This record gives sequence, C-alpha cells and structure tokens, in this order.
Amino acid sequence: MAGGHMVQGANTMDDCIIEQNWDGYSAEEHGIWRTLFERQEKVLKGNVCQEYLDGLDALGITADEIPNFDRMNEELSKRTGWEVIPVPGLIPSRPFFDMLANRKFPSGNFIRKKDELDYLEEPDIFHDVFGHVPLLTNPAYADYMHAYGKAGDDAITHKGVKYLARLNWWTIEFGMIIKDGQPKIYGAGIASSFAETKYAASSPSPNFIKFDLERCLRTGYYIDDLQSSYFVIDSFEKLFEEAVERPFVPLYEQFNTMPDLNPFDFVDSDIILKKGDKEYWKDFPNTKTKLK
Repeated sequence: MAGGHMVQGANTMDDCIIEQNWDGYSAEEHGIWRTLFERQEKVLKGNVCQEYLDGLDALGITADEIPNFDRMNEELSKRTGWEVIPVPGLIPSRPFFDMLANRKFPSGNFIRKKDELDYLEEPDIFHDVFGHVPLLTNPAYADYMHAYGKAGDDAITHKGVKYLARLNWWTIEFGMIIKDGQPKIYGAGIASSFAETKYAASSPSPNFIKFDLERCLRTGYYIDDLQSSYFVIDSFEKLFEEAVERPFVPLYEQFNTMPDLNPFDFVDSDIILKKGDKEYWKDFPNTKTKLK
C-alpha cells in the first residue's frame, strides 16, 4: 500500500475519509505489523497502564494481522461510541478536531516499510491503532478525547491551535499516569515506540512532572527526538476535570502575550516527581530543531 501524505485541500471530515482496503494488505505488511506488535508487547510489559492492556484485549488487537477497522469498530462503538476512520495520512486541524468531536478517530491506512521500523515521520496504522485506539475503550479517556475535539473550533477562531497541539503532545501522545505510586505509560507516542518505551521506563535522563494544564499549554516540544520531560496525571477522570472543564479561550489570549516554556527547565509551579540527570540531552541545544 502507498505511504501516507498530508491531505491537501481537505476542509471537511468527508474530504479526508478513504477506504481501509483491508484485503489489499500484503503478507509482508501483515508481517511488519506482527514484528512491531511482538517487539512492543515485550517492552511494554510492566510499563504500560492496565487500561491500555484491557483495551487491546477487548478489541481483539493481536499480533496475528493488521486489524480490520469494520470488525474492530463493532466492539469499540458498543463500549464508548467511538469508531476508527481510515485516512491517507496527516489531516488539517479543522477536520481532525471535527472527527474527534464526533467520536471518530482518524487512522492512517498504511503501514511503515521494513527499513522504517524504528522511526517514521508520519504516523501509520501501527502508531494510530496500536498506540491510540486501545484506550478509546476506557470511558473516561474516550470522553477526554471527545472533549478535546470539541475544543478545536474555539482554538481555530482564537489562535489557540498551537496550545491544543501541545496538550495533545503532553497527554495523548506522551502522557504518563500514576499507578500504584509509579508512572506508567498511556501516551500513544510512547506505547507505539520501542525506543521511547525503553527510555521512558528505564532511562535516568527525563524529568517526571505532575500534570498541570497551563504548564502543558505553554510548554513547547521537539518532534524529532525522545522527550526531556513527561507530565504525569493521577487518573483519566482527573485529566478530564483538569484539562477540559475550564474555559480555554482566556488562556489562549493570555498566553499569546507570554513567552513559551521549554521542556528542559523547571518552573516554580512544578511538582517534580523525578528530576532527571539529563545525560541523554547533554549536547542540547546544538542538535535540536525549533520548539513547536
């Protein structure tokens, strides 16, 4: 199948939706899924939250083959009203937010090549389905994703898309959650990445900071390397309360006049759960691209 790309000229959800064409996947592509799944299954053991594992089991997502969206959606829809919608690649902000606001999760229908197992610039079906979809079976997390999508219209109107993108990065993609007193993985960017999972679980380099909405909205990120800090929530219910049940527009207006924060430095309001040694980042900032 063809690799993904940014959908050009797509202004609505319908402009972005394609067929999954499950019958079109080759044996090699199913084999790549199996390789990725089995590798992540091993490294995630003991390091990912139980809600994620429960979702994998509930949806029948296994190493055997690339999931069929139609079959998977039957169970997902029954549990939380969500469904996975195939798209050809990255989609613009408005249809992305609109999909989430309608409990539709956009997933690339393509899978990476053999020589891209460790890094892919654009999210593929493994990142989207293996990383994101299991937690959509959890009612509190599913409601958070729905509310996040509904916040999109105001963000577009009031120059807040940058801030919502950061919230996505620090929660949906690279979030951690406290379980039995220890940070566990829930973010899809960690759960679907072999290197990021090992790093988040065992490296002494990153900081672990208690989640704070304003801190995350103001904190930029780098898209091309491992994280220097992770923000840790207490529960998905608490995340919904803290990150959604607040008016965002006044925050956008306030933050647009303030400097951005970077993920390396602490601020006075931080509740530091673990201070990293930053060894991985000792050459910063010479090797890094611009903060998002």
